[in-house]
Amino acid sequence: MTAPTPDRANADLDRTVNFTIPGRHARGRVARLGPVLNQILSAHAYPPPIERVMAEALTLTALLGSTLKDAAGQLTLQAQTQGGIVSLLVCDYKAGELRGYLQFDGERLAELGDSPSLYALFHKGHLAMTFDLASTGERYQGIVPLDGESIAQAAENYFDQSEQIPTLVRLGMRHQADGSCVGGGLFLQHLPEGEAGGERLHVREAHPEWEHVEALGATISEEELGDPALPLEDLVWRLFNEEPEVRLQGEVPLVRGCRCDAAYIGSVLAKFSAADRAEMAEDGVIMVDCAFCARKFPVSLDEAA
Repeated sequence: MTAPTPDRANADLDRTVNFTIPGRHARGRVARLGPVLNQILSAHAYPPPIERVMAEALTLTALLGSTLKDAAGQLTLQAQTQGGIVSLLVCDYKAGELRGYLQFDGERLAELGDSPSLYALFHKGHLAMTFDLASTGERYQGIVPLDGESIAQAAENYFDQSEQIPTLVRLGMRHQADGSCVGGGLFLQHLPEGEAGGERLHVREAHPEWEHVEALGATISEEELGDPALPLEDLVWRLFNEEPEVRLQGEVPLVRGCRCDAAYIGSVLAKFSAADRAEMAEDGVIMVDCAFCARKFPVSLDEAA
């Protein structure tokens, strides 16, 4: 890999970059969110602790979703809790489109101060990752306890327990001078198929190739992840420039996505009977709320029919 010189004017935002390190049997992705992240956050006006959790969850969703080889596939990241201040977190990715929302108890949150722990927010929660493959109709889901000090650590636990693949995840969020948010992330994995005929990686206490890649990846800082002036290709170069070969394998542009258009709302309402739709209506109008974009859509009974 040679030092890249991409033609990007000052800001490298709203995309992921994929790479592999063949000599170490590792793959990775870096992501940075800007306008897309702010569009999603601004619809809800979250307080700072919730804003950070959402930024990290959306960045993680972008990292994992962009690994899908199925162009129409979807990744859904969901955290549910028992007695937590956060009652529900949902993010999803489909064909480069991101969306997400979070439900929380504002009164209880205000009692915790500015930097509540992950446990204080989620208490006894669980993290679920669901991969839906449109081409085959298959669905894969893994659920693990929402343990650790961060969303990133919870994701690492997921891959360790559900996939038995050594994984490193780093997530960060920072504010720009104008108050806007930038979220960045790094995702690294050591691939078992890289050791044909060898012992499965997850039964070993350590592996020299993975330890090397993991140590380099762990040096990344939150400032680097959230610096729009640092191209993602340059970030990969900084981390792994001493490797004999690092292959860049394309990028995925990211946009804010929400499927709450008239056709989709009509298809949802059509699944209900006429009697059910009448019960939903007030003065002949059904008010449809979209939790993802925090918008209300009035639909008359005539239109719903």
